[in-house]
Amino acid sequence: MRTPSPIAPGKAPDPIPRRHRARRLTALAAALVGVVVGIGATAGAPSPTAEAAALAAAIEPGQSTRIIGTPSGRCIEVPNSSTTNGTQTQLWDCNGTAGQTWTWTSTKQLQVYGNKCLDASGRGTTNGTQAIIWDCNGQNNQQWNVNSNGTITGVQSGLCLDANGAATANGTKLILWACNGGANQQWASPTTTPPPTNPPTNPPTNPPSGARPCDIYASGGTPCIAAHSTTRALYEAYAGNLYQVRRSSDNTTRNIGLTGTGGTANAATQDSFCTGTTCVITVVFDQSGRGNDLWYQGSSVVPGSPQSRPATATTESLTVGGAKAYSLYINPGNSYWRDGHLTGVPTGAAPEGMYMVTSGTHVNSGCCFDYGNSETTRKADAAGAMDAINFGTQCWFGGCSGTGPWVQADLEWGLFPGGSQTWNPNQRAFTSKFVTATLKNNGTSRFAIKGSNAQSGSLYTLWDGSLPPGYSPMKKQGAIILGSGGDCCKPDGGANLSAGTFYEGAMVAGYPSDATENAVQANVVGAGYR
Repeated sequence: MRTPSPIAPGKAPDPIPRRHRARRLTALAAALVGVVVGIGATAGAPSPTAEAAALAAAIEPGQSTRIIGTPSGRCIEVPNSSTTNGTQTQLWDCNGTAGQTWTWTSTKQLQVYGNKCLDASGRGTTNGTQAIIWDCNGQNNQQWNVNSNGTITGVQSGLCLDANGAATANGTKLILWACNGGANQQWASPTTTPPPTNPPTNPPTNPPSGARPCDIYASGGTPCIAAHSTTRALYEAYAGNLYQVRRSSDNTTRNIGLTGTGGTANAATQDSFCTGTTCVITVVFDQSGRGNDLWYQGSSVVPGSPQSRPATATTESLTVGGAKAYSLYINPGNSYWRDGHLTGVPTGAAPEGMYMVTSGTHVNSGCCFDYGNSETTRKADAAGAMDAINFGTQCWFGGCSGTGPWVQADLEWGLFPGGSQTWNPNQRAFTSKFVTATLKNNGTSRFAIKGSNAQSGSLYTLWDGSLPPGYSPMKKQGAIILGSGGDCCKPDGGANLSAGTFYEGAMVAGYPSDATENAVQANVVGAGYR
C-alpha cells in the first residue's frame, strides 16, 4: 500500500488552462482511430497520419508496445526514462527508449520497465488527475481498459487518458479527463511490429548504401542504444573515437579513432603511442551517441575490486578489410561496465536485442564472458535481472553435449542453452577464429539465440521459443556488462574469472526481425575479419 499523492479531492493538479475540446471526432480523426498494438520504435518512422492509419487488432494481455497519440504522432513516455515514483507521463517523439515501451498485463495494468505501472495519481477520479508511474501494487487506479474506440480509460475512475489541453507538442503532460470524443483522447500504434508472434519476414527497409550494423538495425525499426568496437565504425556516418589506451611509462592516455568516417580503427596511432611500453584499454566508447561508454571495472569511473584491472591493448592484432586493428582481449580480472538505465538501455520487460563478434579460440569455463544487459547493483538480484550473450565453455546446468564453446543466454541465475535448464540438443559449438553471436528477448514470452562463423555463412538458430520458467516477465535493470557476469567486480566483490575476445557489438531497443539479424551477419562477413 503506497502513500497517496497529496492532491485535494476534485482539484486538478495541472495549473495550465485547458483549451476548448472538440466534442466529437472529425471525419479525419475518426478514420485514424485505433487501438494499441505492436512493439518497439521505428527509426525513420512515417508521418503521424500515415502511421496512425496503419492499425490492427487490440493489444493482447502480455503484449508490449509503444502507445501513440493519434493527432500528435508522438509516444507516451516516462520523461528521460525516469524510474522515480510520481513522475508524470508525457508525449514525446518516438525514439525506442525503455520509457516508451508499455506492456498491458492480464490484470489490466499498463506496465513499464517490468515493475512500474501507469497510475492515477493519489487514486484521483476527477478531471485533471495526473497520469504518473508508480510501483505496481494491484490497486484499481493502476488498471486500464483498452477500448475498441481508441480510448484508454481508468477502471477506477472511468475517465479517459488525455493529452492535456489537446496539445500535440513534445512535453505535453498526460492526465485523466471525462471522455468527450476528442482526438487527444485517441491512442494508436503501427502494425509494422516485431514479434512475440508472427515474426516479420521482410528485409529491413531501405538501409543506406554502405550501411553498417547500426544503420541496418535502425532501418529494421530497432535502433542501437549502445554500439562498441575496437575494430571499426558501426555506423556509416560515425567519425568519433573507438576506444582509449593508457601507457604504463607515464600513465598518459590516447584516444584511438578511425582512418576515416565509417572506416576501420587507426591502429597506427596505438602502435606509435605504445611503442616501447605496455598499454591497456581503459574505455570502449559508445558510437550510438547516448554516452554508454564501457569503462573498466577498477577505474575511477567504475570503481572495482582490488583484483580488477584493464585489458592489455596489444595482446591480439588482426585485420578488418585488410586494415590492422586490435581486439579487446579479456582475461580473468578484466571487465567493463556502464549503468545505462537512464541512457536508453531497456529495463524491466522492455524488448531488446544484441549481437557481438567474438572468437572461438580464446575461451574458458570461468564465469562469465558476457555482453549485454546486467544489474545496476552489480549483484545477482533475481531471475531475469540480466539479458546478455554468453560465450564460453561453461556448462552451467550440466548434461551438455561436447565441450563448446557455446552461445548461450545469461539471464541471471544460470547460463541458458535454450528455454530451460535441460540441455538444448540444437546447440552447437563455434570454434572458428571469428564468431557472430546474437540474442533477442521480447521480455515477456520469447527469446532467440543464434550463432555463426563471422567470416562466412548465415546465422544458425540455436533457440527460438519460450523464456525459461520463472523468467517472465524479465526484470532487466539496464546496465551494460562486457567480459564478466553481472555480479562481478564491484569494490566489495571478486574478480572476473572468464576469458574471451571482443571485436564489436551493439544493443538495440525492440525485438529485431530475423531479416535484420541476417543483414547484420552479412555485413559482418563483408567486413573481412582475418
